[in-house]
Amino acid sequence: MTAGLDFVHVFEPAADADAPVLLLLHGTGGGERDLLPLAAALRPGAAVLSPRGKVLERGMPRFFRRIAEGVFDLEDLDRRTRELATFLSRAADHYRFDRGRVVAVGFSNGANIAASLLLTEPRALAGAVLFRAMVPFVPDPVPALSHTPVLLLNGRMDPLVSSAETERLAALLRQAGADVTLAWQPAGHALTQADVVQAREWLAATLVSSPP
Repeated sequence: MTAGLDFVHVFEPAADADAPVLLLLHGTGGGERDLLPLAAALRPGAAVLSPRGKVLERGMPRFFRRIAEGVFDLEDLDRRTRELATFLSRAADHYRFDRGRVVAVGFSNGANIAASLLLTEPRALAGAVLFRAMVPFVPDPVPALSHTPVLLLNGRMDPLVSSAETERLAALLRQAGADVTLAWQPAGHALTQADVVQAREWLAATLVSSPP
């Protein structure tokens, strides 16, 4: 573990100076290397920062605790979200990448903490690709996301994330001012090739610039 950076993680510098920095956030039971092939498929040449979640659930890494399926420990979620924001800031200093170019790519539990990061630390991310995400919590007041681009990709047949829950997250992010694109797949909770294609095309078409 790199001194001062308290997540086990992988960092890969950019091969393309114009590419974003992809913050990879795995699902339950994943690790810091799980989403590296996805990053390569989404944006070749991008810098990659991929931490491993610190919470263990029956031995499986997660980014925050849950009380039951779909019921989150909100106190732990808040603490872990702020911890992740601090890690991101320290990693930017250590690896010398531009904080204004960081785009989260999260799946399931990783997508949920990415959504929490958007709602808790609205300047932490320049954008986000959220695969199979839920509403992590409802902030009061709602932050100002200032047209931050967000892509939500969910499955119509997902047994864990209902269509209504997906629509609720999209509405919450739009209320906060994010530019939300919602894409549906004829799929369940697992990622499909169509997810990858849509996310790759969205990233290529979305201008990621430093926040004002």
